Amino acid sequence: MNKNEEIIRDFVNAWPSLDVEKIVSFFTEDGIYHNMMIHPVKGHADLRNFISAFLKGWSETEWEILNLASSGNTVFAERVDRTKVGGKPVSLPCCGVFEMENGKIKAWRDYFDMGTYTKALA
Repeated sequence: MNKNEEIIRDFVNAWPSLDVEKIVSFFTEDGIYHNMMIHPVKGHADLRNFISAFLKGWSETEWEILNLASSGNTVFAERVDRTKVGGKPVSLPCCGVFEMENGKIKAWRDYFDMGTYTKALA
């Protein structure tokens, strides 16, 4: 496993803390988070606001990495994100693509089916 893969494993393992500052610290100052259904969020301030907003309803989360692979500074992480949102369990299959720069996440694109998420909350 290379260093970038280790960083992404650490990033995934940081989410159960629900600690926004800890999560944001994995990004470069101008890092981008792009949930592919909506517009990308760029920079620590916007990342902090965006992540804080959706964590408000979460009481716990644990992400299982199914497959992890990398090529150069790009890491691919196929996951199942298991989260409690408003007391309801959500299991969301995802695939994250991470572009790394100097040990930080420069860009993260996350692919998942929003219908799976909203159906679990209904």
